[in-house]
Amino acid sequence: MALNGIKVVEMLGLAPGPFCGTVLADFGATVTVVQKIEVTTLDVLSNGKKAISLNLKCPRGKQVFKKLMESSDVLIDTYRPGVLEKLGLGPQDLMKKNPKLIYARLTGYGQTGFYKDKAGHDLNYVAMSGVLSMLGKDGQPPRAPINILADLAGGSLSCVLGIILALFERSNSGKGQIIDASMTEGAAYVANWIFKSKNLPIWMGEPGTSILDGGYPSYQTYKTKDNKFIAVAALEEKFHLMFLKGLNISEEDYAVWEKNECEKKFKEIFLTKTQQEWCNIFKELDACVTPVLDLENVKNHDLHLSRKSFYVDENNLVAPEPAPRLSRTPGSASGKLPSVKPGQHTIEILTSLGYKKSEIQELINNNSVYAYKKSNL
Repeated sequence: MALNGIKVVEMLGLAPGPFCGTVLADFGATVTVVQKIEVTTLDVLSNGKKAISLNLKCPRGKQVFKKLMESSDVLIDTYRPGVLEKLGLGPQDLMKKNPKLIYARLTGYGQTGFYKDKAGHDLNYVAMSGVLSMLGKDGQPPRAPINILADLAGGSLSCVLGIILALFERSNSGKGQIIDASMTEGAAYVANWIFKSKNLPIWMGEPGTSILDGGYPSYQTYKTKDNKFIAVAALEEKFHLMFLKGLNISEEDYAVWEKNECEKKFKEIFLTKTQQEWCNIFKELDACVTPVLDLENVKNHDLHLSRKSFYVDENNLVAPEPAPRLSRTPGSASGKLPSVKPGQHTIEILTSLGYKKSEIQELINNNSVYAYKKSNL
């Protein structure tokens, strides 16, 4: 795989950090998660990673961490700015011993600036990025999106991009560097085209009134007879004509309808058939009409079956295969591997770092590290 041989250390956090580590693991990196001594069950993206539990508040635990970082390529720091510096584990401390280290810092508002110490969640970061203001309709408050925009797209994936860029640059310079990945800035960057297109005629005014944000009857979702949904994106004329054909609406009738009447008619028509019946109608019509698939059944659609886009994990949950697909060095979903227990690889990792059995036992006894009870010493 593309990242074979790359050693990543991930500081266990909530969704953004683990997903960043998972993407790297999916494409071949060896990812070691540093957990706290206290056992936690919040991480759902530990599959395919190694896990070591360290007490970073004690000298011996910090010593182990520093030794681990001496042979690592990447650190994913998910703490607030300054936290690791206070522990003596900041970039300057670690990069003295390992100048090739790529120190990736993933936070809500960045390492500098007015909000660097302020708490927040995905909704706050999307709000501060400017993007949330675009997600309202009919004068109502903007609706909270699930945590894709800032946490995962603006955070995890932009941090992965920074890491890949830094690894590429390191291949020439031989030097590591610090990555400041702000989820707020990342969410704004993902929306770059939205910012740059504001003068185009597709934007009509208030949020929810334009072509792409729910203000256009032929670019909407509609409920079907069985309480499922259909997505319509018939923007161009050739697709729109096929859309009308599928609904059995003549061009003459459509031409005299007002916008609100048009939307009302579409709603009424879609409620007359089930989602599957509509899928059958539009199967041979190139009209940009598709079903709204739910997470449980998405894998069963012909599209995804034909490309093997999803798999079922050990918890019987549907999950996506890695994307994009590389022709020579494709990724392999780490989620297909068993999830790890807190401290499961502590002894294995300490042994690989050169610690003797007696030293490892001492670290366990003085609470500098935690080892999963079924691990063999």
